[in-house]
Amino acid sequence: MQSCEISSDSTDDPLSSGFRPHRQPRIVVIGAGLAGLAATRVLLKNGFTDVTVLEASDHIGGRVQSVKNGEATLELGATWIHGANGNPVYHLAEENGMLEHTTDGERSVGRISLYTKNGVAHYQTNVGKRIPKDLVEEFSDLYNEVYELTQEFFQNGKPVCAESQNSVGVFTRDLVRKRIMVDPDDSESTKKLKLSMLQQYLKVESCESSSPSMDEVSLSEFGEWTEIPGAHYVIPEGFMKIVDLLAQDIPSHTICLCKPVRCIHWNYSAQHREVIGKGSHVKMEDNHNDNNHSHQRNEEPLILGQPIWVECEDEEWIPADHVIVTTSLGVLKQNHEAMFSPSLPEDKVLAIEKLGISTTDKIFLEFEEPFWSPECNSIQFVWEDEAQLEQLAYPEDLWYKKICSFDVLYPPERYGYMLSGWICGQEALHMERCDDETVAETCTKLLRRFTGNPDIPKPKRILRSSWGSNPYIRGSYSFTRVGSSGQDCERLAMPLPYANSTKAPPLQVLFAGEATHRKYYSTTHGALLSGQREATRLMEVYHDHKA
Repeated sequence: MQSCEISSDSTDDPLSSGFRPHRQPRIVVIGAGLAGLAATRVLLKNGFTDVTVLEASDHIGGRVQSVKNGEATLELGATWIHGANGNPVYHLAEENGMLEHTTDGERSVGRISLYTKNGVAHYQTNVGKRIPKDLVEEFSDLYNEVYELTQEFFQNGKPVCAESQNSVGVFTRDLVRKRIMVDPDDSESTKKLKLSMLQQYLKVESCESSSPSMDEVSLSEFGEWTEIPGAHYVIPEGFMKIVDLLAQDIPSHTICLCKPVRCIHWNYSAQHREVIGKGSHVKMEDNHNDNNHSHQRNEEPLILGQPIWVECEDEEWIPADHVIVTTSLGVLKQNHEAMFSPSLPEDKVLAIEKLGISTTDKIFLEFEEPFWSPECNSIQFVWEDEAQLEQLAYPEDLWYKKICSFDVLYPPERYGYMLSGWICGQEALHMERCDDETVAETCTKLLRRFTGNPDIPKPKRILRSSWGSNPYIRGSYSFTRVGSSGQDCERLAMPLPYANSTKAPPLQVLFAGEATHRKYYSTTHGALLSGQREATRLMEVYHDHKA
């Protein structure tokens, strides 16, 4: 194992002082999600021993949240391993026997993930009628043709026309509508049904993209997101198994739970010395790990020479040479002004503001018996009165109209009789503010209305996510909003201070997390790879210095 120990009589920046046996760089990782755990695991395996992970919540995993329900595991967060060939999450799962009980039906190859590729999606209208399967397939072929065209703008450098407003939603809606309206073989009623289905498809697409609306997703950048070849896999015992695997070699004292960070004081100036020098409130803490690096009450704050102090909400100050920030884009959007001192550079702030993140929530409903037919794998909600709408946004009391579908969880031998509903955007936040009883009753009314079956009972249990209102997450995952690009992902990932802007110690603040991965944003493998990337960045610098 390569050691990264340093050598110098000075206690200043370890990068400028060479290697010595008694001085390891102090590294603080903020966040114990996939990115933070992956970074920590790489650092520890490569000889960095002075690593501390600060996790704001009371559990590790970040946006992975597996909940036991009898013999089954329900995923409130990450659900699928997207792709196999070269996907590090897939290889972790496969090599550790996590996919042994994944059924053939759970190896979905389709672009839109369902819990099973078997069976048929039932498209139901708000008047309780099922849309014929052949009409659904006909529309689906048309929609998928246009979807493929949305990929070409980035992949082939195709110019975006002004009429599309560089929006996936506007482009898709306009082109699909034109093709529907010029079809000479369709009756007016069939055309209206297809136009209504278009709106439903765009709601599903919004849930997939975790955008409030596909109108907000950049057309010119949409094709840069890269799909890893292979199927989408469900881990029957829960995605938390991946989290546990990443954490198993990390000493327990390394990870500090319930430890939210207030501010990262980096790149000290005279002003910051003064601020911290006034910190008579700073208290000594022993609980964040056995290394006891907290700032003690009467100690001169800069005596240890670290260029960074991490100020925690509990008033503890932790010195560091490097901090890897893995907080979500949603948290950065809300807190970046207070979270960094000095403030982030203007171009990094602009990247945070331009990139998009929204909320996609799940609503699990468990029933005593199935009211759906055995071949039904999902119930898709098609509102016929939305055929001509331009904006799919609803007032707070109509939040339920943004629920696009309920998927059937397969196999029933594992899950029982369980449906999983999908909702995104501002309407998901409205749902989060409702109590369980209201959401269960509202969903039951919807199911009765769309299936035309007034006898559907209320579910015996409801379980739902609340990613938007979680103060340590603030959204589900990122997307390239109109006006943003992959360069913003790279700008977000760029360490501070910028290499050409200062003689201060380099690589003080590093950034990881799914939103920092240009090709795999929004995915678990993007998060994992980003954590490995930042750990490797530090490894290479220290090993170069040793050489």
